[in-house]
Amino acid sequence: MRQQLEMLVIFFYIFYVIEYYYWVFKLKNTHLAYKRISFEREAYANESDLEYLKKRKFWNFRKYL
Repeated sequence: MRQQLEMLVIFFYIFYVIEYYYWVFKLKNTHLAYKRISFEREAYANESDLEYLKKRKFWNFRKYL
């Protein structure tokens, strides 16, 4: 939800879809494409850190591009 709010929700979904299809065309695999999306990579990388949202920097998903 934090990622969506940072990008004013609509831009989040636009960027998400663009990034997804970029990876689908590049990898030719929908599951791997989903796993390569920067938003998902950030979420999976920090899912066990219960304090992550408190210390997360603004637009931190860019680190996972």
